Amino acid sequence: MRTRYPLAVGVLLTSLMLASCGADAAQPQSPPTSPAAEPAAPPPTTVADDPQKEPTPQPDAELTCDTIVSDGIVEALTSQGWTSVQEEFHIGETIVDDGLMCMWADFTTASDHGQMYAWGAIDDAKADAAMAGLTRDGWLRSTQDAHTYFTEDPAYAIATDADGFGMTYEFGDGWVKFADTKQGLLLIDVKR
Repeated sequence: MRTRYPLAVGVLLTSLMLASCGADAAQPQSPPTSPAAEPAAPPPTTVADDPQKEPTPQPDAELTCDTIVSDGIVEALTSQGWTSVQEEFHIGETIVDDGLMCMWADFTTASDHGQMYAWGAIDDAKADAAMAGLTRDGWLRSTQDAHTYFTEDPAYAIATDADGFGMTYEFGDGWVKFADTKQGLLLIDVKR
């Protein structure tokens, strides 16, 4: 069984990795673009526009760290004395406007444990941009049950699950999830 590094190291490394996704001048991956040069995203497709496509799922309740995982998970985490910190959901340089990233841990003391969960509604254009960035940055892509997964290279993972997967994004139809392990994605249960 692998041990986790201290939570602060994990958060710092994750922040540095996400911050450096598009800013590393020593290894240019693609020509930089300015926000003005990016093509405008098409308007969201509604069911009336395309009867074959389901509408983007919207949660029943406001997105909070208590609503993106099941009540049982919230109870299990809080019973350990853990609390959550809520942040904007980023996938590299792509911001998931209708999303939320949550870090759960015991922030009152130095700890080597913590969990990250994120969920957000995302349109096709932003999903394509996020997936292109993950591919460019060396994340490993796989597909299962019509969902697309991007997992960090296990050689660089801070922590992995029983199957050897570290931080993982899951893209579905109109939504994206993130957890610090692939198995952790199963705990995200947004009511929609």
